[in-house]
Amino acid sequence: VQLQASGGGLVQSGGSLRLSCAASGSTFVINNIGWYRQAPGKQRELVANIERPSGAERYADSVEGRFTISIDNAKNTVYLQMNSLQPEDTAVYYCNGNIWTATKGSVDYWGQGTQVTVSS
Repeated sequence: VQLQASGGGLVQSGGSLRLSCAASGSTFVINNIGWYRQAPGKQRELVANIERPSGAERYADSVEGRFTISIDNAKNTVYLQMNSLQPEDTAVYYCNGNIWTATKGSVDYWGQGTQVTVSS
């Protein structure tokens, strides 16, 4: 299974970006999928994730009300709509999924990071 992330970039404070992460590979089942971020000198932290099949969403307190996670089940793609971005949102964002395959069972997979930079 591979997770391909895209959508990062440079935006001014108050702006918006949308991140995408597409899961691909042989037969698999997504248990949950979402986004982490890591700012320079800080630990990686959960931003948001979504459970399947329930669709339950979880957000970090710092992004609640500004970020929205969604999933296109047909495309196995998760999106993170980020609004009202602030300089403190600057980080490398990583897609993460707990995904089941017949060969490995349920395993955590990581996509490549995508840089989000918010200028003040």
